[in-house]
This record gives sequence, C-alpha cells and structure tokens, in this order.
Amino acid sequence: MSDTLSKEDRVKCMKSVRSKDTKPEIIVRRLVFGLGYRYRLHRKDLPGCPDLVFPRYKKVIFVHGCFWHVHEGCKHAKTPTSNVDYWSFKLERNKSRDALNQAALLAAGWRFMIVWECEVKSIDLAEKVKNFLSL
Repeated sequence: MSDTLSKEDRVKCMKSVRSKDTKPEIIVRRLVFGLGYRYRLHRKDLPGCPDLVFPRYKKVIFVHGCFWHVHEGCKHAKTPTSNVDYWSFKLERNKSRDALNQAALLAAGWRFMIVWECEVKSIDLAEKVKNFLSL
C-alpha cells in the first residue's frame, strides 16, 4: 500500500509527533501517582532521558511507542512501505540507541522497566508497576 499523503503533508504530520507528554505517558504517570509513588520527569542527566525517574529506588520507567522503538510482534510496529531505506535505518538506530542507554543505566546501578504503548490499557499494568517498584 502506498502513502496517501503528499510529501509535504507527511512531513507536517511527522513533525507533530511529540516525544514528551504523550497520551500513553500521561496514562502511566496517572497510574503510578495513583499507586502512591512520586517521581521526576525526563531527567536529562540519565542515559536515554527516562520518562519517569524514581531516585529513591534508583529505578526508571520508559514509555515506548511501539512504532518508534520497534516493539517485536506488535501490530503497531510495522515499517512504512514508502521510503523503506530511510525508515529501516532510523528505526534500527532507535533500537540500538535504546540498548546502549539501557546498558549504561544498568552499569550506573539503575534498574529500568519498559512500558509499551500497546500495554498501557492492560489490566495488569498496575500490578507490573507495583512489582517493579517494590523490589
């Protein structure tokens, strides 16, 4: 299936994609706050600028978009059919950068959890977050 938008419209659409304060991130923040945990947002001094940071526990939560971070086996993580070389390179670079940031966090003594965009509305997400933060 080819792209139905013109190149200019596609550029405008992609520029409007936010990296902070996305809907999935806000849902996770509300859930975590409702569980009684307090956190900091987007600490730039940590590798990968994690979405939620819990300094007391030395733990972080990343809220990843399935498309942008290539969630394996997810229906939202399909590579676009137009400009395939560009997108393949970009998405692979995102994956490798994520792996480097996660390794740097572990080396610095931090633990991390990844919440995928498709998991945000999951019933057991609260339980997963509680288990991660309580250990």
